Amino acid sequence: MNLDTLLPNLGEWLRGTGPESDVVVSTRIRLARNLAGFPFANRASAAQKAETAAKARDALAKAELPYTLDYIDVPGLSPLDRQFLVERQLISRELATVLEGPRGVALDQKESVSVMVNEEDHLRLQVLRSGLALTEAWEDIDKLDDALEARLGYAFHDQFGFLTACPTNVGTGMRASVMLHLPALGLTKQIEKVFRALQKINLAVRGLHGEGSRAFGDLYQISNQVTLGKSEPKILAEIGEVIQTILQYERQARNALLKERRQAEQDRVARAIGTLGSATMITSEETMELLSAVRLGIHQRLIEDLPATTVNQLFIHTQAAHLQKLMGQPLDGEERNAARAKYLKTKLRELGSAR
Repeated sequence: MNLDTLLPNLGEWLRGTGPESDVVVSTRIRLARNLAGFPFANRASAAQKAETAAKARDALAKAELPYTLDYIDVPGLSPLDRQFLVERQLISRELATVLEGPRGVALDQKESVSVMVNEEDHLRLQVLRSGLALTEAWEDIDKLDDALEARLGYAFHDQFGFLTACPTNVGTGMRASVMLHLPALGLTKQIEKVFRALQKINLAVRGLHGEGSRAFGDLYQISNQVTLGKSEPKILAEIGEVIQTILQYERQARNALLKERRQAEQDRVARAIGTLGSATMITSEETMELLSAVRLGIHQRLIEDLPATTVNQLFIHTQAAHLQKLMGQPLDGEERNAARAKYLKTKLRELGSAR
C-alpha cells in the first residue's frame, strides 16, 4: 500500500458523522490476541517474531472478510511514514518507534480496520467507527476475530480467558474506547470532577494517543480497565451507559455557556478563527486548542460557514507528519510552525472563513 494515497482521506475516526457526533468523535475496540505455542512478543527471539509475523500475515491474507487487508512491514517504513500512521490512529507509538524486530500492520482502505502484528501482543485487532457505535464496532471486530482464530490457534485458558502479555488485558483482551470532545466541561471547570467519578468505576481517561499522552484539543479517550470476569457485551453496555451520562453533562455545559455568556463565546470562537487565519507561526498544540474552540462553535451554531468535516481535515493535516507530506519535504520544528500557519491561512481563505 502506498501510504500517500491515504493523505487526502480523513480516516474513519475523523469523518465527523455517526450517532452523537457533536460530542463523540469516534469509537474504537481493540482485542489483544496471542498465538498458542509461541512466547509473547516481548520474550520472543527475532526468528520467533518472524515466524509469528509470517503466520499472521498468511491468515490476514486468507481470512474470509468483506474487505481486503493490506499488510505493511513497519521496519521497512521511513520514520515519517511511521509517524503518519500514528497520527492516523492506525498504529501505536510503540510499534512505530520503540519495538524492534519483525512487526507490521494490516489495514483496509477505509482505515476502519487495522491489525498490529508483534506489538505488545502478537495481534492487536482494532476496529474504528465514527461517532458512538459500540455495538457495530463490536460486531465487526468479533467477525474479524473469528476469521483469524479459524486460521490461528490463540493462547487461551479455560479459567483466565485469552492470555496476554500484560496481565491487565487477560480475560476478554478487549479495550473499548470512546473519544470525546469535551470543551464545555473544561471551560466550566467540571472536567476533573467527571474524571474522578470515572476512575471510581474503573474507567480510564487518556489523551488522543492513548496511555501517557496529553489531552490536547479537549479530546479524551474513555475506556474500560477491567477485562477479566465480565463478558464483552456487559463491558460495552457499562461503557455505553456512562458515555450517555457524560454526553448529557457536556451538552448541559454547552447550553449554559450559550445562555450565560453567549457574546463571550462568540468572541472566543471568532478570535480562534482569526488566529488560525492570520498567524505566521503556530504550533500543533495551539492549532488543536484553537480548532477545538471552532469545533465547539460549529456545534453551538455560532458559525454557519465552516463545516465540521473541514475542521477535522485541518486537525489531521496540521499534524507533523501529514504537514511534511503535504509540503513534500522534511521540515524542522520552526519550519513546520511556519508551514502550518501558511496552510491554515490558505485553507481558511479558500473557504472564505478567515476573518
